[in-house]
Amino acid sequence: MAVNKTSYIEKSVDDFIQDIPDTQKRDDSIQLVQLMQSVSNEAPKMFGESIIGFGQYYYKYASGHEGYAPLIGFSPRKAAISLYVYTGLEEHRPLVEQLGKYKIGKACIYIKKLSDINTEHLATLMQETIQFITTKYARIKD
Repeated sequence: MAVNKTSYIEKSVDDFIQDIPDTQKRDDSIQLVQLMQSVSNEAPKMFGESIIGFGQYYYKYASGHEGYAPLIGFSPRKAAISLYVYTGLEEHRPLVEQLGKYKIGKACIYIKKLSDINTEHLATLMQETIQFITTKYARIKD
């Protein structure tokens, strides 16, 4: 049975953000922390070396893969900011389509800068994602 290797670590979110060399990504990261903390009612924590996560849930797929993951999160990568706020569900697709300028993977949204998207729609998408995850999986409270 496969287990997720990434987990929450004891590393300062503030230090991680201050070490981001790109000023725009650093400023956007500060705003994303505020937004995601407000929506999730969870404190930001480092999930692995480069993801800032909020909350936690336990999942186990039919394939046997299991582990813990943040309810929502993001990673300010060099090429783009990766937003982990989308379930990939078709019924959530209209919310994604209202975001603005982005690219999308299977369940990850990539943005160049926060001002390219509508943060009100992003907050709604995060709320829907959290609701879906906590209905389907076990939310872990600290």
